[in-house]
Parts: sequence; structure tokens; C-alpha cells
Amino acid sequence: MTFQLGTTDLGPVLSLAPMAGVTNHPFRIIAKEQRCNLLFSEMISAKGLLFANKRNRSLLYFTSDEKPIGLQIFGSDPEIMAAAALKLEKTGADFIDLNLGCPARKVTRNAEGGALLRQPERCSAIFKAVVSAVCCPVTAKLRLGWDQHSITLPEIAVRAEEAGIKALTVHGRTVEQGYSGRANWSAIKEVKKLVSIPVIGNGDVDSAQAALRLLTETGCDGVMVGRAARGNPWIFREIAAAFAGHPLPARPTLDEIIATALKHFQLLIKLKGETVATREMRRLSCFYIRGLPGAAAVRQKLIYASNYSELASVLDQLSRKTED
Repeated sequence: MTFQLGTTDLGPVLSLAPMAGVTNHPFRIIAKEQRCNLLFSEMISAKGLLFANKRNRSLLYFTSDEKPIGLQIFGSDPEIMAAAALKLEKTGADFIDLNLGCPARKVTRNAEGGALLRQPERCSAIFKAVVSAVCCPVTAKLRLGWDQHSITLPEIAVRAEEAGIKALTVHGRTVEQGYSGRANWSAIKEVKKLVSIPVIGNGDVDSAQAALRLLTETGCDGVMVGRAARGNPWIFREIAAAFAGHPLPARPTLDEIIATALKHFQLLIKLKGETVATREMRRLSCFYIRGLPGAAAVRQKLIYASNYSELASVLDQLSRKTED
């Protein structure tokens, strides 16, 4: 089973889901080192991009080490989406990804993200406008529909292929579900039967075993890992081993976990400066230490760290407690 996107053949694709505040340059680098082979940016507002929103500077940053990489945009106006896609293509992105699945209220209340699934014709207009505007491949991320009473995924998937979209990622939940309940993998299987373009399955991939089941049960061309990768980039090397039929590698040692968290912090400082990076790393560090002995007490101290040295010292306390 292979995944072809433009001239890139990735084999079974193993991708990191776009997640606001998580999948920026530092974490993408770490995920790639752990054998993730397809990366996406955090979602970027098409309007914000065109009107020079300063926040987009860090969202747009990537290096050759992250390729192939797709920059994901959201919006509801076909012309604005097309103009934004053209601007992103000029950054050297390998492909443009369209977000038609975000369930966040601040996005859907503007008829963007997952709200577009209630408007199949507008989806078609966006697909056609963006595909016509750029030369690079265009992909899209979808959910099942707005709710269980309006499952529009099959229709929109077909419209996407007809408009020239080159690949789809399908999250097996409705917008209304958010991240609750179980993902419907059967719906992913049905989409795979409906279209001839590659389909990536997403939803409830929290282990190598789950990834392998999703691939087997749906016949999809790869899997996307979201929340389970936060603070756990090692999930990618485990899934890659499972895909290759190899034994799963050992889980990371405490020293490896702390070293990776600090590397993440160092990369974040280079990207955003120490003050902003520290504020973000307080939260991100909690994902790395989740479930470890003594993590609860350390987590309370992390929120008071004001720089790299202090946060590193707090994490070192976790290491010493484990040794004791």
C-alpha cells in the first residue's frame, strides 16, 4: 500500500495531525525524527494570512528537514482561500491542505472549518478555486458531517475528487462530537471505496496496534495521529515498526523523555524567544510527563517556571525522585 502525493511516494503514510498550539516547527522536527513521514502546519486563517497577521509568522516557519510538509488553511470565501493558498505555495510548501473539520466554536461560528460540511456547494467552490490557483497538490481534511443527522462526508468527498483534490484525511467523528465518543472507522472505509484518491484515516489512533487496525479495517492509505502524539512523539516509531512487521521498540526512558522535552523547549526558544516559549512549554511539558511517578507534584511547579533554566530544573526533580 503506497501513498502518492505529487511526485512523492511515502508508502503507508504516517502523519501528524494539525493541532493549534502543538504542531509547530519544534514538535514537527521531533516527530519527523521519530519516523513521522508527512507533516502539516497548525491551521492558518486565510484572512489573517492575507491581512498580515503577525501571529502567522511562526505558523508559516518550516525548514527542509520537515519536508514533505503541507500548510493548512481555513476560511469560507473561495476567493480568499485561493489567494491565501497561492501565497502559501510561494513559501515552498509541498502541498496546501484545506481544513473542513475544525469543531472549535470560534471557527464554526464564522461558517468556517467544520461548519462548511453543511454547505456542500460552497465546499466545491472552495476546492475548485484553490486547485485552480496553485500548481502544487491540494488536499483536504474532513469530518463525517455536522452531526449524526447530516452526514455529508460521502457527497463532499466525491465533490473534492471531482474538483481536483489529490488526497483526503477523514476524521471519523462529526463536528458536533468534537473529540468525544468513538471514531466511526466504517465511514472512513466507505469513503475509501467511493474515491480513487488517497485517503488518510484519523480518529482514536492512540497506539501502534490501533494504527494497524485502522489501516487493515478501512483499507486507507495511511493514518494520522493527533492527541495521542502530544508529549509522545515515540508513537510514530512504534507505528512505523508495526507497519513494517517489526517488533515494537522499547518505550523511552525517563532520561529520553526529559531530554526530548528540553530539546522541544530549545527549538521553541529559537522560534519564539524565551519568554513566549516558556509560557507555552509549561503546558507542553505536562504532556511529556503525563502518567509518570511524581508527575502531579512536578506539574504544579512547572506553572511557575519563568525561563529555560527553571523549567529544566523542575523536570530534573522528576528524574531525581524516580531514582530515589
